[in-house]
Order: sequence, then C-alpha cells, then structure tokens
Amino acid sequence: MPKRVDHEERRAQIAEALIRVAGRRGLHAVGMRDVAAEAGVSLRLVQYYFETKEKLLFYGLQHLTDRFTARVGARLAAAGPEPGPRATIEALLLASLPTDEEGRTFHLLYSSYSILSVTDEALAAQPFIDNPDAAENALTGLLEQAKASDLADPGIDARTEAISLLAMTATMGTGILVGQRGPESAIAVLHHHLDRIFTPATSPPTP
Repeated sequence: MPKRVDHEERRAQIAEALIRVAGRRGLHAVGMRDVAAEAGVSLRLVQYYFETKEKLLFYGLQHLTDRFTARVGARLAAAGPEPGPRATIEALLLASLPTDEEGRTFHLLYSSYSILSVTDEALAAQPFIDNPDAAENALTGLLEQAKASDLADPGIDARTEAISLLAMTATMGTGILVGQRGPESAIAVLHHHLDRIFTPATSPPTP
C-alpha cells in the first residue's frame, strides 16, 4: 500500500528549507532549485506545491510568522503563568531581537521580505502582512492595562509608546545584524525605556 503523503507537512518541509537557505544567502539570492536541493526533493515537487517563486515566498513568510509566534509563546511560558503587562511586552520585543541564531534568521528574512514587497512587482501586488497593526495594537492594549492597574506612568500615551518601542526594537535589531551594537547593549536600552514607562515596583531585578 503506498504511503499517504501529508501535504501540509511537505509544504512545511519546503518552507523550512527556504528559511535555511535564505538565512545563509539572503532572500533575494534564493531560487526554487536552491530550495529543492536544501529540502532534498525534486524541483518538480517544489513547483507542484508552489507554482511560482512568489507563492513560495508568501508561504515562507507565513511559516516564518508561525515560528515567531511560537518563539514568543515560549518566552511567555518561561515568564510564568501570569507574567503581567511588562513581562509580556518584554517577551514580544526580545523575541524579535537577533540575540540568537533563530532571532537573527527571523530579523534578516522579515526585513528582506519587507524590502522585496516594495521592489518586486508580483509581491507588491499582494499585501505584505494580513494585519500590519497587530503588534502595535497588542502593545497599546498592554500599556493601557498597565496604566489602569497603576503599573505604569499614568501620563504616557500608550499608542505613542507602543509605536516607539516597536520602532526602536526593529532599528536595534538591524544594528545587531550589521555589528553596530551587541545584543547586551540592545537589551539594556530596551530595559531603560521600559523602566521609564513602568513604575519602579514593576521593574524586574537586575540579573
């Protein structure tokens, strides 16, 4: 009896190969043949599941997003059953910093996807991400929750602070990638800004 093929598992296998190759060579330099070789399958099979390179890239982006969500979840689980607004915000922001190999791959490829979505006609014709304000809305809600619970400075504007934290983290992530600063420096800057937003009672002890 022939073995039944799990198509979603096969797509995930190919997407993982895309992420590995792109993490080494850059997303712009990756072709479907490269992905097939990395996945250990034929080019015809990659083309069967993803008719064009653009479709492969979009599936790869979704797979990368799912991996990032799992990364954030692991950090939240490590923070305890009720981490609170500050610990939750730290988990979200620190997960996106390239402080390890997985974080480096995520930041590099996500930045590459955003650039390609502007310059590549096929990619530009489709939305880059389904909900571009999701992270901003999540952080804004957490900061509003902290204000309501007297855990944060009541004078802050939650939306503005959320935008600032996301922009700062993205910029520092790029700085780590290009060697401008080290991970420890970026984390220290992030803690500095969170200390400014949250009341001293909620600031974590220095490790």
